[in-house]
Amino acid sequence: MPKTTSGAGVADDTGRLEVNTEVRREQALLKTADLQSAIFNSANFSSIATDAKGVIQIFNVGAERMLGYAAADVMNKVTPADISDPQEVIARAKALSVELGTEITPGFEALVFKASRGIEDIYELTYIRKDGSRFPAVVSVTALRDAASAIIGYLLIGTDNTARKQVEADQKKLDQRLRDQQFYTRSLIESNIDALMTTDPRGIITDVNKQMEALTGCTRDELIGAPFKTYFTDPERADAAIRQVLREKKVTDYELTARARDGKETVVSYNATTFYDRDRTLQGVFAAARDVTERKRLDQALQESNVELEGAKSAAEKANLAKSDFLSSMSHELRSPLNAILGFAQLIDSGTPLPTPGQKASVDQILQAGWYLLELINEILDLALIESGKLSLSLEPMSLTEVLLDCQAMIEPQAQKGGIRMSFPLFDDPYFVNADRTRVKQALINLLSNAIKYNRAGGKVEVMCRSMAHERVRISVHDTGEGLSPEKLAQLFQPFNRLGQEASAEEGTGIGLVVSKRLVELMGGEIGAESAVGVGSVFWIELSSALKPQLVAHVDEPPEPLSAHVDPGAALRTLLYVEDNRANMQLVEQIIARRPDMRLLSAADGTRGIALARIHQPAVILMDINLPGIGGIQALKLLRDDPATAHIPVLAISANAMPLDIKKGLQAGFFRYLTKPIKVNEFLEALDLALDLADARATT
Repeated sequence: MPKTTSGAGVADDTGRLEVNTEVRREQALLKTADLQSAIFNSANFSSIATDAKGVIQIFNVGAERMLGYAAADVMNKVTPADISDPQEVIARAKALSVELGTEITPGFEALVFKASRGIEDIYELTYIRKDGSRFPAVVSVTALRDAASAIIGYLLIGTDNTARKQVEADQKKLDQRLRDQQFYTRSLIESNIDALMTTDPRGIITDVNKQMEALTGCTRDELIGAPFKTYFTDPERADAAIRQVLREKKVTDYELTARARDGKETVVSYNATTFYDRDRTLQGVFAAARDVTERKRLDQALQESNVELEGAKSAAEKANLAKSDFLSSMSHELRSPLNAILGFAQLIDSGTPLPTPGQKASVDQILQAGWYLLELINEILDLALIESGKLSLSLEPMSLTEVLLDCQAMIEPQAQKGGIRMSFPLFDDPYFVNADRTRVKQALINLLSNAIKYNRAGGKVEVMCRSMAHERVRISVHDTGEGLSPEKLAQLFQPFNRLGQEASAEEGTGIGLVVSKRLVELMGGEIGAESAVGVGSVFWIELSSALKPQLVAHVDEPPEPLSAHVDPGAALRTLLYVEDNRANMQLVEQIIARRPDMRLLSAADGTRGIALARIHQPAVILMDINLPGIGGIQALKLLRDDPATAHIPVLAISANAMPLDIKKGLQAGFFRYLTKPIKVNEFLEALDLALDLADARATT
């Protein structure tokens, strides 16, 4: 009989089966959970899950790595749209609105609209990291639904697309570069004025440009594959040209006559060379045929252009010479009266008896202002160089303290005359800047003079100096004038614009600030202004700071006594001075009065001067350049041409102090060229050298 199983046994087996099934289910669930966790927490892609409204609920490790946010920074706080490029989100909303025919709001809705409608959606988007940097990402969006198919959120899985974008960009660049190179090569061929062609070693045409088509009247397709020699009046000579290139590697200016399809003949200059592939295998001949008629026309045009250029150059040289003559003339007119001022001041300063302390102070002011005026005259002559960018500057460490003290001494008399109170800084430590001392002084004097001229009665001018960032030093000039409106401030550095002051009693040209600005900028500095109507203005200059130089700058020494080296019992010698300016003549008279070994003859014009030289045979002649009648250079020539006066050394003395003037004078034959205002000691030194030369000539 068969064995039966009791009910209890069946129950036990069923229970064990259920337990095993449950264990396997739990294991499967755990495995699935582990797999899901591994996927979700992968650092290779970002997984961002949101609720139905788009607020981030899950932000995995990959998202943290890619975007730089910690999960706590964004969860329950922002939507994925907040970490995406806003302009791209707006553009996506517009594009989807057009594509789907419904209005889509820029923001999170634009990122998940398709997914919310069950449409597969993968798109490119730029994510913005926490530090503000950006990277392209490929984003896949899935709607998350509950058991009833209601949307409970969205899952956005993104991968960093930077590498692929870079590869695509690099490939695009390479493709574009290849296309550009091909286009460039073809453009070079087609843009050439010559008819270009290539042939194989047998002389069969392999390529041509448009000019070759025009020369022959044939199309490119007709020319390629045809013999080169076919298109010339002398085929044998054309074929010989190909053979010569293959033999000699190149041919230059080989003359051929091309014949077009319509019978037109054109004489061309044929130039060719062989060309090879990268393995140095001969590929054929590259040839260029140029219309000789065109070349002759171009040569003629070039000759005409050269003639025009020479004319323009000559006109420019004449204009430049006219400008130089004008500047020289202006310099002369300024220097002549200044010569008397400085000359007599030097005589007073070194006269006998010596001036009283009060007189000495006054004379010092005259000399200081006079020499500075001379500097300004020289700077006026440099204006043309400023405009041309050829102004020579001597940039070196210089003391602002010393320059400001000089400026104070020069400007305070002007301020006192106008009832303006001046305030200059007291320096505990000197400021040094890298600049040209003369140019800095010129710019500061301009600012100070303007601050006084355009101040109000009883006003104040305050000068300040302080260190700025980036190793700069700023000098500010504050005034209590009427101030400038924003409109006038904007016009401040325009040439010849006096901002409405043309009708005022204050004189000015309207170029001082322009010149100052250009000088400061040439020294690597900056100039500017601030102003308020009814309050006043602040003009400032910034220059690069410098270290104190190792060697202390020399202090101006007192003038040397005016003296001459005169031997006891020396014979009396004659100096002839040809000068039409009475003040200059009186100055030299007083200088020579201190020379017991000399007497002075004078002439007011060149003609009389030559006559006196022939009669009195002076040891030395002092000659002005600008004289009534014949000029100093012409007078010198007449003296040199006369055997009776040719031996006499002639010193030029002139207010024409341009380098070109000095060079011209020395080339004319003057022994020395002295410029006005006279520096007395230099004058006496030059005179002694001329007398030595006269003595030497007398003994030979």
